[in-house]
Amino acid sequence: MAKVTYHLPDGEARTVEVPTGQSVMDGSVRNNLPGIVAECGGSCSCATCHVYLPAGAHAQFDDPTEEELELVEFLEGAQPNSRLACQLIISDQDEIHVEVVDSGL
Repeated sequence: MAKVTYHLPDGEARTVEVPTGQSVMDGSVRNNLPGIVAECGGSCSCATCHVYLPAGAHAQFDDPTEEELELVEFLEGAQPNSRLACQLIISDQDEIHVEVVDSGL
């Protein structure tokens, strides 16, 4: 279990507990947080769960797959620290912070 803090597009920060094995996207969707749309349900095919990871947080997760990198490459507002929340799986982290990108949806 990890505490995930979602820094939402409106400036609010919300922290929820997400069980090990679930994704950062799952934590947002299950807690009805705004910003992560998750149209594809977590199958890495829609990129509506775009988040930014803070410096140093990349080490908390597996490297992105080629599929994820290709989706992120074409996102408006993509940055070097962009990831898809559906691909960020909770393991032994205690606390995680992500910035939810305003997708305009």
